[in-house]
Amino acid sequence: MSRRSGFTEPTLRYYERVGLLGVVDRDPASGHRRYEEGTVGRVMALACLRSSGMTVDGMREYVELLGRGDEAAEELQELFTERAGQLAAEIARLRLRHEYLDLKARRWQARLDGDHAAETAAVERIKKILREL
Repeated sequence: MSRRSGFTEPTLRYYERVGLLGVVDRDPASGHRRYEEGTVGRVMALACLRSSGMTVDGMREYVELLGRGDEAAEELQELFTERAGQLAAEIARLRLRHEYLDLKARRWQARLDGDHAAETAAVERIKKILREL
């Protein structure tokens, strides 16, 4: 499960302990955890949520709401809409940071090439990006 989900074994044990996974059966002979299909689906959903930047508290809220079924549909929709908006804002910031790094490389390449106009243009765009960040 660790390889499949990307979570470390201690993280999986922690998620089990704090109630995110429910009861995970053990192999009676070895004591190893045996993840049923439903639990595998939950682990994979949590992996997706975690990779999107959702906190453990957010994942707890998700699991709680999920347990309430259809009566929590509106709250689940709000939870995901809010996280999607946060992720979109983060992506926009990352795009600016990427452009900043690209421009810094171009600026120094322009310096190496002796292209003063290109260097000046890169510096001006860099200044604008820094104001946006």
